[in-house]
Formats: sequence, C-alpha cells, structure tokens
Amino acid sequence: MQDERSARRARLEALRAHGVDPYPYTVERTHTLEHVLASFSDLETTGSSVTVVGRVRLARTHGGLTFLQLQDESATMQMALKKDTLGEKAYAFFQDTIDLGDFLEINGTVFVTKKGEQTLLVSSYRLLSKALLPLPEKWHGLTDVEARYRQRELDLLSNPEVKERFLKRSRLLSSLRRFLDGRGFLEVETPILQPIPGGANARPFITHHHALDADLYLRIAPELYLKRLLVGGFEKIYEIGRVFRNEGIDYAHNPEFTMLELYWAFAHGRDAFVDFMEEMIRTITQETIGSLRVPFGEGQIDFSGSWPRKTFREAILSATGIDMDTLKDERAVESAAKERKLAVDFSDCVGLGECLDELYKKTAREKIIEPTWIFDYPIELKPLTKASPEDPTKSASVQLVVHGMEIVNAYYHEINDPLDQRGRFEAQEALRKRGSDVAQHLDEEFLEALERGMPPASGMGLGIDRFVAFLTDAPNLKEVILFPTLRPKTSNEFTE
Repeated sequence: MQDERSARRARLEALRAHGVDPYPYTVERTHTLEHVLASFSDLETTGSSVTVVGRVRLARTHGGLTFLQLQDESATMQMALKKDTLGEKAYAFFQDTIDLGDFLEINGTVFVTKKGEQTLLVSSYRLLSKALLPLPEKWHGLTDVEARYRQRELDLLSNPEVKERFLKRSRLLSSLRRFLDGRGFLEVETPILQPIPGGANARPFITHHHALDADLYLRIAPELYLKRLLVGGFEKIYEIGRVFRNEGIDYAHNPEFTMLELYWAFAHGRDAFVDFMEEMIRTITQETIGSLRVPFGEGQIDFSGSWPRKTFREAILSATGIDMDTLKDERAVESAAKERKLAVDFSDCVGLGECLDELYKKTAREKIIEPTWIFDYPIELKPLTKASPEDPTKSASVQLVVHGMEIVNAYYHEINDPLDQRGRFEAQEALRKRGSDVAQHLDEEFLEALERGMPPASGMGLGIDRFVAFLTDAPNLKEVILFPTLRPKTSNEFTE
C-alpha cells in the first residue's frame, strides 16, 4: 500500500507542477448519470453536450482509445476518451496522471458503441479530487467482515447491497415520521448528557463536564424528560435519537443505537394502544420494503396476519413447564431451572425479577419467531409503569418479540402517581445496594415534576436498528449501523 501511495503522490506533484489544482474549489454539473441515461435518446438526437461528475471505477485502454466506468450516486456509465478528440498531449497527460478512484468532471456528447453500450464521448475533462490510495478491487471487493465495518466508506463502494440496506433504513425513518406526524404527534429533542441516567435498566457511560465540575451520563433512554413534557402540556410526543448503554457487544447489541420513544396522553387503554402500534409497524414495513412478508434467513417473517398475544407467564410456562407465579425468590427460580436441566446462568442476576427475565430470555423468547406480543412482565422489571389492573405483581407492559428479539417495549399505563413512582425508585436503589449495576437511580427532579400532575398516558420504544435488521435480512446489527462500535486500532495498525 505504501508503494501505491508513493506512486500516486508522485502523480499528484506532477499535476501541481503543470499548474493543475488536484482539489479545485468549483465544480460544474448539468446532469446526473441517471439523468443522462434516462434522456439518452433525446441527447443523442439533438447532439447536446452534457457535463457530469463522478468517480473513476474502471479503465481499459486500447491504443488511442480509453474506456472508463464513471460512477456517481445515481448510476454508473461508460465514458470514452479518444486521442483524436482530446489531442495527443491531453490524452497522454490523462494516462500519466489519472488513477482509479479519482473524481472527474467530464463534458461530452452521447453515442452508442458497436457493442450497443450507451457511452459519453469525452470532449474535455477536469480533475476534481485526487485519490492517494486505491479502492478495493472491483471483482474481489471488501470481504473481511471487520474491515467492512471499520471502513464503511469502502464497503459502500464495493458492495451495492450494503448501500441499499442503508437506503431502506432512511426510508423507514421517513415513513415512521410521516405516520406519527400524520396522527398529531410532535417530534421533540431531549438531553443526551444527563445528570442522572434513567428511563431504562442499563449500565450507563459516564463523563465529566469541566466547566460545571460535574459528572454527567450519556442517556440510556429519553423517557423521563419526555414524561416531563407531558406534565408541561404536550399530549402526543416522540423522539428518534441515539441512546447509549455500557454493556456487551454482540450480533444483537451495540453500545450506541437508535430508538423511537413516544408518549400519548389520554390514550384509550391496552388493546387500542397495541392496535395503534401494530398499524404503525405494518405501515412502515410496507413502505420500506413494499411487502408485509419479510425474507429473513432461510424463511420469512409475516407481518400481515394476526399477531399472537400472550403473557410473560404463559410464555415461560409453555417453553419450560415452570409456573413463575409459584416462585417466590431467586433461589426458587434457580432450583426450578436446575430441576429441568435448563442452561441458564443466573450469576449476574439480582432479585426475583432479573432471574425471571433471564429465564424468559434464554428459554421462551428465543423460540418466538413470528411477531408476538408479550404482556405483563414482572413488576420488578418495570419501575416506570403501573401495576397490571389484574395482578399487582405484574406490570402494565407489553413487548413485541420477533425472531427471538425484543423490537417494541411499551407501557400501556405509565405511572403518574408520584408516591408510587418514589416507592419504585427506592426499590431500584435497594437493588443497586445489593450489587445491581443496571437498576435505576432515584431522580428527584422527575419526581417533583410528577407531583405537578402528569396525565394518564401510554408509551413505547422501538429499536430502530433491530427493526431495520429484520427488514433487510441482516444477521448482525453492525450491518445496519453505518459505523458500529469496534475496538480502536493502534497507531501501528494504521501504518501496516
């Protein structure tokens, strides 16, 4: 690579020696390549000249004729440079100074080659940007998985399906905003740096603000600030943004990820709210990929039919034969799992709720393939939602699970009783004192806001990355995050 870099640097200096700026300030463009191809017949008939720009992806020379593949964001098109047209000196200068990967501005007229390929005959060209390193080879591309994630710019150039995946991600976000805006929701922004991390059970990232001489946390969820906006008079709000959790990295987790979180004051209870969420998921699925049947792995996920609705207890019972309502503490959960020889590790769990959650994740959730709503999680796991009206040991919560992973986490009755909320926070603090590093902190500012009065509300969170992964058949979340978190390279690795 160093030899190639040195050779290109030499060509760069040759350009400057001839008075050519390899990185000019201005650019002219009359057509995108897609526009040229779409209007090719008219341009050929009129003989009109066009000016296009793009990156040189391929070049082959036959004597006094050179064919290029020029690529812009819209398309790829063949260019033809003829020595007779450009002049011998200009043609030779092109051969001596232009490399694959360079950006060019090209003016010319269209014609069709003897092989029937639509081509632009170059009458003049100008260098727009000199590349000092080569691109991955056209036919071999960039195949090393970590290199693809670490150098996403090369991955996008080498693998068209990767670019298409991120175009679908963009379409999904646009569809989501249209859906919510069209139903009266207001998009808002809340702090990413927070004095107290809250809104989810997760380990936060911590930083220090020097001017304030205070520790701050990257948010693990926007929930508490969004609820304060309900106190402030907004009734239907949402936020799409990054959240950060200082936890493990695997195919289904990245330390920073994008989520939708919304709150709806005076929503019409559990079933109506779940129906609303189903409509939202179906709408954005259809608008993103054009179908409700989503290819995934060797099969497909069908979002079109009726989605089963079952309780957390029913899910565990059908998967393991264990009735969680008979288990009164952590030891009982561990004993029940051991009796049935279930491979579940409870060593990091603190409290009955965390043990039941681990049992559910490792036995029941992973078996759920088609979209399924799971209701009424243990109250210990959901410190920001009311208890279920039917059972005070369960929470008024619901999750959408697809292919073994949580996609939507929702509360159909958010806590608006400040005394109840304080008691939940105190229970979380007790878990922290017992060693839990994911239990939530007590937030006095939020409790004071609740004391001003918060309307009854429903709320939900949608993991954007996970949902995009399903819609694009991506086996790893890193495939749908443009620049996923990776171990930093050392300075020596950059020079190899």
